[in-house]
Amino acid sequence: MSKTLLEQLRQMTVVVADTGDIQAIEKFKPQDATTNPSLITAAAQMPEYQEIVDQTLLQAKKDAGAGASQAQVVSLAFDRLAVAFGLKILQIIPGRVSTEVDARLSYDTEATVTKARELIAQYKAAGIGPERVLIKIASTWEGIRAAEILEKEGIHCNLTLLFGLHQAIACAEAGITLISPFVGRILDWYKKDTGRDSYPSAEDPGVLSVTKIYNYYKKFGYKTEVMGASFRNVGEITELAGCDLLTISPSLLAELQATIGELPRKLDPAKVADLEVEKISIDKATFDQLHAADRMATDKLSEGIQGFTKALEELEKLLAQRLTRLEEEVVVSH
Repeated sequence: MSKTLLEQLRQMTVVVADTGDIQAIEKFKPQDATTNPSLITAAAQMPEYQEIVDQTLLQAKKDAGAGASQAQVVSLAFDRLAVAFGLKILQIIPGRVSTEVDARLSYDTEATVTKARELIAQYKAAGIGPERVLIKIASTWEGIRAAEILEKEGIHCNLTLLFGLHQAIACAEAGITLISPFVGRILDWYKKDTGRDSYPSAEDPGVLSVTKIYNYYKKFGYKTEVMGASFRNVGEITELAGCDLLTISPSLLAELQATIGELPRKLDPAKVADLEVEKISIDKATFDQLHAADRMATDKLSEGIQGFTKALEELEKLLAQRLTRLEEEVVVSH
């Protein structure tokens, strides 16, 4: 009997669920899971997760103390909510969860390091060791430097919003655990820039970018893992079969699970030996120069940070409204 695309993909690639929806994670049983501000914001608005949100808010209010302002309580709860979802997810999956540092700190190395240590401390207090958590940081030069410091402390990082080879090389040279190159967002940019409606999967600019990064890492023996992310269609996923990891939304996981057919391996470390690849060393000047020359990477990194920042602000607003309602309920019950 033929196997589904998802079954075959699991045999060559670690499948990761790209969601904050715990029910979806229970359904697809991925190895790892990734969350981001947009996903946490979406999950926090679902009725089935209201209890997690309320408990987190009430505990934050208690811990902040009697004189704390609503803004202080929300700020405390906001940090804890990502960890609360992370802890729920870790009860289901055997592997690691990715938890994101506030995107507003993306250009501040020191603040990113501090925030990452706080997140790891929260997990530790709940009995979860650093080997089960990946701290997600945007792939700015400052973010990569922060991750380099954290990796030396045994805190593993997932560098996100990665669009160019220059970002990937800087991460590998810094000894980062894992990177998340964004396939679909690269495709979005090229469609808009060229006016094209679509690309065949094998010519998809996002697929080509991840393939290039994967081949570079394997050719030069870097340990940093490549996890393709932000997919727009199943074709992008099947073209990257064999990648170290792929983080996939529940809707695309369902499509892979429902499709029977042959899935050939496309990315393979055994095939890179003969490739002609030039080795590049990246310092800040080279990084800045290559980043400025890459319009797509420049646009998408900046846009991604803005998008995550907007999601964070929405989540803070949502938490403030919920806190007000909870406080009103307490007054009524008294």
